[in-house]
Amino acid sequence: MNLPLFLAKRIYRENGGSGKVSRPAIRIATIGVATGLAVMIVTVAVVLGFKHTIRDKVIGFGSHIKVENLLTMQSPDPSPIYIDDSTMNVLDRIDGIEHAQRFVTTQGILKTDSDFLGIVFKGVGPEYDMTFIMENLQEGEIPSFSDNKSSNKLLISRIVANKLDLKTGDRIFAYFISEDGVRARKFTISGIYETNMTQFDRNLCFTDLNTTIKLNSWNKGQCSGAELLVKDFNRLSETATNVTNKINRTTDRYGETFTSMTIYEAYPQIFSWLELLDINVWIILALMMCVAGFTMTSGLLIIILERTRMIGILKALGASNGSVRKTFLWFAVFIIGRGMLWGNIIAIGLVLLQTHTGLISLDPSIYYVSTAPMELNIPLIALINVATLLISVLVLIGPSCLITHIHPAKSMKYE
Repeated sequence: MNLPLFLAKRIYRENGGSGKVSRPAIRIATIGVATGLAVMIVTVAVVLGFKHTIRDKVIGFGSHIKVENLLTMQSPDPSPIYIDDSTMNVLDRIDGIEHAQRFVTTQGILKTDSDFLGIVFKGVGPEYDMTFIMENLQEGEIPSFSDNKSSNKLLISRIVANKLDLKTGDRIFAYFISEDGVRARKFTISGIYETNMTQFDRNLCFTDLNTTIKLNSWNKGQCSGAELLVKDFNRLSETATNVTNKINRTTDRYGETFTSMTIYEAYPQIFSWLELLDINVWIILALMMCVAGFTMTSGLLIIILERTRMIGILKALGASNGSVRKTFLWFAVFIIGRGMLWGNIIAIGLVLLQTHTGLISLDPSIYYVSTAPMELNIPLIALINVATLLISVLVLIGPSCLITHIHPAKSMKYE
């Protein structure tokens, strides 16, 4: 029979004993552990949700890996690269690549009777994955973009629609300036999307791949590049190396050189900003661990002092210091466990409430999202729970040494 565990259960069932001091001490210790754990879980859920939401939005516009002309990387002027179906098959078969899609960009001006706006036209074909835009579509529909004919349909953002006072079904002229002069095209607004990623929403619209190829005066098969979606984001670096080894420094039929870059290299400022959030998480975790450890230490010391006579009796009956210390450490584990139970219930409840109701709202112009995103990561929550239990118990080993200084003879007279 495990005597320390048996005694700890008896003490715990008595709510720490009959002393008037120990009961509030136990409650405070339980609340401290619950509060600390709840704050840690909610913090991690918010940071994970925020990082993954922003990351997915950036990837939605720029994919995981982009293959372009080497000259495009070195000059602001767009340079075409020839990517035919055989090259697309090569890209699709690279280890780690799930999907490849071509795109063409060109710059133009959207003009209404009262206003105008410079914008980037991104031409896409039927192979382009529009799942991200579909999830953020506010009005209208996504047209069937083509790579061999022009539908003159345009998909614009909410920011552009508000600036130019446009709605779905409206027709608008776009002007394109090149060495050959100014060319005009008339488009119909097919749909309006909103992602809250201001740097993309304010200057990007979608149209047919064939339209942008003609506007750039490029040959059939030439495009700005190809966007590659990977199967596993956690293996992005490995997949990018495979793409580099297969594609980089090769040339197309016109002698143009291929090169590639990852989403991290294309938008380093956004991902550097997201990485800074990890520092805040570690600071909050450390502070909450200190709160839980401090309240548990205070509670254990109070309980030990109030149980001095019991400790003396146990020692007089032959119990060793180690055995008595284990009794109170087991008792502390029960308190920590109850606090952790309530902490998990509160934290997971808050995360689910925010996920389903969007109760906490944010300014999308600053945070890129309209509500605070939260994400439950069960393995990470389990790790936080285990770490909280271990650290709290380890912190209590020191205060439990007070038991070794209690002498049976003196403790009998202790009140």
